[in-house]
Amino acid sequence: MTTESNEPSHDENQNPADEETSTNIEMPTNLTIEEQVMFLRDALDASRKELDQSLDAAQRTQADLVNYKRRTDDERIEHGKYSNSRLIGKILPVMEELDLAVSHAGEGGPNDSWLEGVKLIQRKLSNLLQSEGVQEIETVGILFNPVEHEALGTEPTAEYPPGYITQAIRPGFRLYDRVVQPAQVMVAREPDGQG
Repeated sequence: MTTESNEPSHDENQNPADEETSTNIEMPTNLTIEEQVMFLRDALDASRKELDQSLDAAQRTQADLVNYKRRTDDERIEHGKYSNSRLIGKILPVMEELDLAVSHAGEGGPNDSWLEGVKLIQRKLSNLLQSEGVQEIETVGILFNPVEHEALGTEPTAEYPPGYITQAIRPGFRLYDRVVQPAQVMVAREPDGQG
């Protein structure tokens, strides 16, 4: 014995959105053949227009997704590129002290092998920093740049034009394109009695 349900039959594979679209186009039964053809053409045109709009929206969404992925990849790369900047900022003073120790050590004494060992450590540390993207900021003989240089004072000189760096007190460093430590410098000014 079969029981019949009063509910309308429903295909399980049919999308409810498709059902909605198909019920929107109900052709009146009292139309002539020409009127039916015109009605169907209008319905087809409306469906095509709706399909074009849906396709355009899908393409825009896909382009937005591609742009979002590219942007997040760029941000991830950028973050990784500068993630060790704090550590490098802490290592740079050690490098400076090592440079200072090597420059003040006397050559040719009983500690000659010790000095060579320190120089080797200095070279390895310098190579490590360079491999991580650290570069020393240029100083002497170039125009003072407040982004990269910190002026400790001025000195009268005819050797360099005013505004140019005459000496570096402490080296400066940048990590790729970001300044990690500005160079401390002296800046040229016109000698007293000129101008």
